[in-house]
Amino acid sequence: MGFNCGIVGLPNVGKSTLFNAITAAGAEAANYPFCTIEPNVGVVLVQDERVEKLVALYHSPKIVPSSIEFVDIAGLVKGASKGEGLGNQFLSHIRDVDAIAHVVRCFDDPNVVHVDGSVNPKRDIEVIETELILKDLETVEKKIRDAEHRAKSDKKFKSESDFYFKVKEHLSTGRLARYVETASDEEKLWLRDMHLLTNKPVMYVCNVHEKEIAAGNQYVEQVREIASKEGAKVVVVSAAVEAEIAELPVAERKEFLDGLGLKESGLQQVVREGMELLELITFFTAGPKEVHAWTLRKGAYAPEAAGVIHTDFEKGFIRAEIMKCDDLFRLGDEVKVKEAGLLRIEGREYQIQDGDICHFRFNV
Repeated sequence: MGFNCGIVGLPNVGKSTLFNAITAAGAEAANYPFCTIEPNVGVVLVQDERVEKLVALYHSPKIVPSSIEFVDIAGLVKGASKGEGLGNQFLSHIRDVDAIAHVVRCFDDPNVVHVDGSVNPKRDIEVIETELILKDLETVEKKIRDAEHRAKSDKKFKSESDFYFKVKEHLSTGRLARYVETASDEEKLWLRDMHLLTNKPVMYVCNVHEKEIAAGNQYVEQVREIASKEGAKVVVVSAAVEAEIAELPVAERKEFLDGLGLKESGLQQVVREGMELLELITFFTAGPKEVHAWTLRKGAYAPEAAGVIHTDFEKGFIRAEIMKCDDLFRLGDEVKVKEAGLLRIEGREYQIQDGDICHFRFNV
């Protein structure tokens, strides 16, 4: 489906180290700014215990888990919106992602240079947000000029122009575009079609020292305070620890995490929150040949889900036969699910739910 999450932040906050760990894509990591110039892309498989249970039930030889694409975007600096530090190039990469994972440095280390000379999460977040807002203002200015020009010959564009002015005033106060109030579906469409950087959903990833993963520190609390005002998610990780975990055999990772007092890795926290941030759900197709987890937007209808598997399935959609994972796991096999009346036949208006096991009927 092409869902992706961009990893952004100031230089030397641990973005590339984290990216290397969670994707094993080999992005360069070094103790100096701008070691990442082109965005690095990696696909992260989503760990889902439901897949393992389905494989055990169907004895499927082939497993295809769901995944999310992460994009490591080079570090932004103050003045990026005006081209400082290769800023325009980096900002364009942010425009192409669906959501943002904002990595914030929350550790002290004299051996790792901070681009502004000291660790200050509040300041660092404001630097990034300010640059994104300034770039969005450029976009809105262009929209205003275009709408005003069209309004001269057609008055219906006046309301569109007025809305863009409203967005400009909102951004000019230092507020992000995702908090712009829209009074109609038309205004929602105008806002969406501008593809503003600050209208993308954001989660904060606090990069801390190994000993501070469980308890956090005063820097993490600063980020939590900011996030609570924005309704944003916060994940606390140690990029260095994630790098260690990535090098361990899978069988040894749980013991390593237990030693740190952790139930799951930072990777799985970032992936899980990334799924929620992107408003994604997982549905399944399952049988003796293959168990496949598919990723879909919340609220999508059955034909769209069928189209994720193959475009012909959506074009020729007839119906969907739906079982719930929980029902199948509880009863033990498909026959018992059918006997209990829990296999449902759904049409075009059915919205796929997380955990649905689907079999689609269609015309060729």
